[in-house]
Amino acid sequence: MHEFLHDSIPVLAIVLGITCAMFGMYFDFRKKRDLIQLYHAERMAAIEKGIELPPLPDEYLSGRSGGHSSPARTRRTGLILLFLGIAIALGLWAGGADGDALWLGLVPIGLGLAFLLAAVFEFRELRQSNGSGPPLPGSGRGTGPG
Repeated sequence: MHEFLHDSIPVLAIVLGITCAMFGMYFDFRKKRDLIQLYHAERMAAIEKGIELPPLPDEYLSGRSGGHSSPARTRRTGLILLFLGIAIALGLWAGGADGDALWLGLVPIGLGLAFLLAAVFEFRELRQSNGSGPPLPGSGRGTGPG
């Protein structure tokens, strides 16, 4: 019996992983379908009243905002990967793994640093394209009259 449970864990993990992915795809499909149905009903009501509506932007169906990520999202992803890599390396080191296994922590560390650098460059680009850029926290700009 113990051997059966031991052998069934990978199969169960694969089946549950595929099931979660299928549910995610199904709910994403339903969300898009409902959005299109609502937009269609709104468009038909506007046509009856003689009002012309602009077409539905692609961002609503793709789930992306403008096709670009924000610097805050990129920074968050970078920090998560950086600390995940550090945790993996420290966990392997504390577990007594040999030096070759510690290199596994460098992969998420490298990805995290790349995302953090990308966030810095995205923020600089955003600041240059907007003139002065968004106010920095604690800078006193954008806090209202005073």
